[in-house]
Amino acid sequence: MSGKDDCGNHGSCKRRKFYRRAFACILAIIVLILLIILIVWLALRPTKPRFYLQDANVQQFNLSSSYLLTSYIQVTISSRNPNDKVGIYYDKLDTYASYKSQQITLPSALPTGYQGHGDVEVWSPYLVGSTVPIAPYLSDSLQQDESAGLLLLYIKIDGRLRWKVGSWISGHYHIYVNCPALLTFGDGKANGYSPSLKFRQISTCSVDV
Repeated sequence: MSGKDDCGNHGSCKRRKFYRRAFACILAIIVLILLIILIVWLALRPTKPRFYLQDANVQQFNLSSSYLLTSYIQVTISSRNPNDKVGIYYDKLDTYASYKSQQITLPSALPTGYQGHGDVEVWSPYLVGSTVPIAPYLSDSLQQDESAGLLLLYIKIDGRLRWKVGSWISGHYHIYVNCPALLTFGDGKANGYSPSLKFRQISTCSVDV
């Protein structure tokens, strides 16, 4: 059987050939655009933002006999964009305190916006947890920490960001920041019934994007 017999309807064959060529052209353009984006991305080598916990002022940290924890903490967190050619849009940033993987304060929203090349942002949010129920084993762990004179909390940030290169802006990426806050128990009480806690030193936060 000849090729003519296979394509007796010349109009139908021409349409099929046109659709195939159009599809191949569109696919080639998409691949080329993705390849250009990849080359630019590799050339610029965007680096994750760097976060630091500069201070943690514990104004209240009280555990009741019924396993209810009330805490009032002001933290100072700084963020630096280390990239020379890549800007960062922070679209959502929520921070909270946790103890041994349990969240002990409500999330506090940080101001969002654009962070340019080499820019530094500093935030000082209040983290508040009122009568938060905790597991009995955490209560025992807190008492052991107080006896040892050291308390390790984690200040965490959960949010979304976008990268900006020239006029191009990427889609959303999830950002997760974890900052260790090593506190020492001082003598006496901070406000009559909460233990006095002091932040020891600036800590570098781990950042996952």
